[in-house]
Amino acid sequence: MVARYLDRAAGGGKPLALTGFDVIELTESRASSSASRKSDEARALRAALPDGIIVALDERGKSIGSEAFAHQVGKWRDDGRPAASFVIGGADGLDPGFVRDADLILSFSPLTWPHQLVRIMLAEQLYRVTTILSGHPYHRGD
Repeated sequence: MVARYLDRAAGGGKPLALTGFDVIELTESRASSSASRKSDEARALRAALPDGIIVALDERGKSIGSEAFAHQVGKWRDDGRPAASFVIGGADGLDPGFVRDADLILSFSPLTWPHQLVRIMLAEQLYRVTTILSGHPYHRGD
């Protein structure tokens, strides 16, 4: 499902100057404590991510609707921001410092979701962004 939605997003994003719908998966840290694992993973994330917007997915983040999300992505594009990276934490979650440094802390729900489901939901929302910004009828929100 992730590949299907990201392929659709890439196709719909090209005419909108939205490209690079890639997934980067990092190896989980083997540190003995949760705090150390999160710290190790934050360092690896910072090294792996391109310069640009960082969106941390966290259940304590801001909950916004699909249209507001699409308009935010469009604004970043229009402001010439080079990339937007959406980060899903490891089994222990994201390092608090990494989350604080993010440009946006986004929540799909106050519930905790398995990583693969979050990845699918994010991929679908990125496809939805392209449909909203292009005026495609896929998004039928109010």
